[in-house]
Amino acid sequence: MPRMVFVAQDGTRSEVEAPIGLSVLEIAHKHDIDLEGACEGSLACATCHVVVDPAWADRLATPTEDEEDMLDLAFGLQKTSRLGCQIVITEALDGLVVHLPKTA
Repeated sequence: MPRMVFVAQDGTRSEVEAPIGLSVLEIAHKHDIDLEGACEGSLACATCHVVVDPAWADRLATPTEDEEDMLDLAFGLQKTSRLGCQIVITEALDGLVVHLPKTA
């Protein structure tokens, strides 16, 4: 099974199982990682904002216009910012690393 890594604000790394077909948001919730997702993945907020490690950013599909619009609302937006609800795990993303940004 693929795995992924969440990096907390303090640098703590949590490597977890990442089942194919689940979003980064769903995986975070499955493993009690502190990633809110207030709209439950319906692309109506930016509370599942993550910063994809630069080494992985080019391996992801281009964000949709709707995702870009929601990202404009995210605090601490960075070049590789994405919404966790929009990143779905595939075999190609085995080892994905995402950073949890500051929330305020």
